[in-house]
Amino acid sequence: MRALMNMIKVEAKLFLRDPATVGFGVLFPTGLLLGLGAIPSLRESSPETGGLRSIDVWAPTALVFGMVMIAVQHVPSVIATYRERGILRRMSTTPVHPGNVLLAQMIVAFASVLVSAALMIFVAWAVLDIAPPERPVAFAVAFLVGYAAVLGVSMISAAVVPTSGAATQIGTLLFVALMFFGGAFLPRLLMPEVLQRVGEFVPPGLQALTEAWSAEAGELTAGAEGQPFWLQIAIMAGIAVTTSAIAARLFRWE
Repeated sequence: MRALMNMIKVEAKLFLRDPATVGFGVLFPTGLLLGLGAIPSLRESSPETGGLRSIDVWAPTALVFGMVMIAVQHVPSVIATYRERGILRRMSTTPVHPGNVLLAQMIVAFASVLVSAALMIFVAWAVLDIAPPERPVAFAVAFLVGYAAVLGVSMISAAVVPTSGAATQIGTLLFVALMFFGGAFLPRLLMPEVLQRVGEFVPPGLQALTEAWSAEAGELTAGAEGQPFWLQIAIMAGIAVTTSAIAARLFRWE
């Protein structure tokens, strides 16, 4: 346990020394929401949105930017760097199992995602008057399961990529694909029905997060007949378990 705690401290220091990761992974969702909130038209309610403002509906989308970015770009890149430099292989010959490095990395990444989400929700409420999630327990479940699903997908990449450069390229492709098909780049109502349905199976489950944040926003963004909230959660949980099992089977220490 002491070895793990020391590794967590080291990984946390390395994380904080990377301004790009801190900026885009932790601070970007809040900055993005504030930037959108500075547009007057997005702060005006509309009968078409049931009295909601566009910024209210879009808040959960801003949140997932940091979540996905940390999971699919930062974590695989760090693990690939350790593999590329032989750190994982060398640690396998010591009493400190290299698995502790992976666990410490994932703990630090998850902590950063939590900080990013907490900061964005607080600033959204304090500055833009966006109400916090209406169903905090359901929102926490959707957040945890959604992050686990997207991390599981990214760990398949982290399990096999030989270099940090390859991890970065694959992570960028994953980020764009998950955000597009998940409905973060375009409003779900503007997407073809088939893409709306596909989005319900794409981590981190943006629709479930939106429904837990605001029932009205969830109805507005559901588009064609959507899946029930807890079925969406079950889908994300299934993806998390399946992808994690695949990543564990494929993982290479060198």
